[in-house]
Amino acid sequence: MKKIIVRTLISLAIILVVLLIIASTKPDNFRVERTLNVKASPESIAVLINDFHKWGSWSPYEKVDPSMKRTYSGADYGKGAIYEWDGNGKAGAGRMEIIETAPMKIAIKLDFLKPFEGHNTAEFILEPKSDSSTNVTWAIYGPNHFAGKFMGIFFNMDKMIGKDFETGLSNIRSVTAK
Repeated sequence: MKKIIVRTLISLAIILVVLLIIASTKPDNFRVERTLNVKASPESIAVLINDFHKWGSWSPYEKVDPSMKRTYSGADYGKGAIYEWDGNGKAGAGRMEIIETAPMKIAIKLDFLKPFEGHNTAEFILEPKSDSSTNVTWAIYGPNHFAGKFMGIFFNMDKMIGKDFETGLSNIRSVTAK
């Protein structure tokens, strides 16, 4: 019986070491992005992104927790606008601040506080097309710490976040079509 327990513990230790080695080979940074063509001008799309008060009309994250506490501060919109949220376990808590607003790009400092701390950048690129439409790219990028690398062995962050981004971009398309 002791041999079985020892063999089991040794096997588990080997599996853990292999998983740690695999995690250590993962990239130090991550980036997830999705792009969708929207039949609207970059200006009409930027209005929805630059004003955190309007995110409820398109952001899939606004629907995760309807009772989520929201706080707006800083500028009303554009550079310096701040949005903080505190919600249930799935919504977590965090803070966003628009740090750059240009005709074709909006960058947001994104700080997650709960359930896991993380500091990343969200970016929206608005590329006008000749047919009066706009290619909208929503991206998030930042450091991939060891815990993220380890979790990446079991979860595909690109697929998980990517689905949310696809939903949000589709919602922007619907909102601007009205």
